[in-house]
Amino acid sequence: MSQEVIMQFLKENWMLLAVAIVVLFVVVSFLKTVMKWVIVIGIVLGVALYSGYTIDDLNKVVTTVKDDALQTMKDQAMNAMIKEAKNAEFTQHKDGTYSIKTDNLEITGKKNADKVKVSFHGVSLGEMSMNDSTVKAFLDEAKK
Repeated sequence: MSQEVIMQFLKENWMLLAVAIVVLFVVVSFLKTVMKWVIVIGIVLGVALYSGYTIDDLNKVVTTVKDDALQTMKDQAMNAMIKEAKNAEFTQHKDGTYSIKTDNLEITGKKNADKVKVSFHGVSLGEMSMNDSTVKAFLDEAKK
């Protein structure tokens, strides 16, 4: 999906896209039910299918955007670990688990485990390795 192909599609089908956008605004503004979202998804899929893109193409775009967003969040979480380590609150639980909380981060793990679970602004980023120098330094600083 090159930029040239997208621009050509927009030039050829600008009227259809304009009508679809107006219909989307009307549907979102006036309908207050789950049916609203079914109609919105139907319109978006209709425009996407009309454009000649396959479901695989759309799936690749969604996957790429999701992966990029997740990587950006992980990078921001790593930067937050560096900046917020001194303000981190370390809590050791009786069952051998621990949690570390700051204003933006929450890390949970088990003693001597290789992985910790990381949440940034309430969004789970999955597990990160304790071998990562930033995670290890954050944990060490939080324990102080």
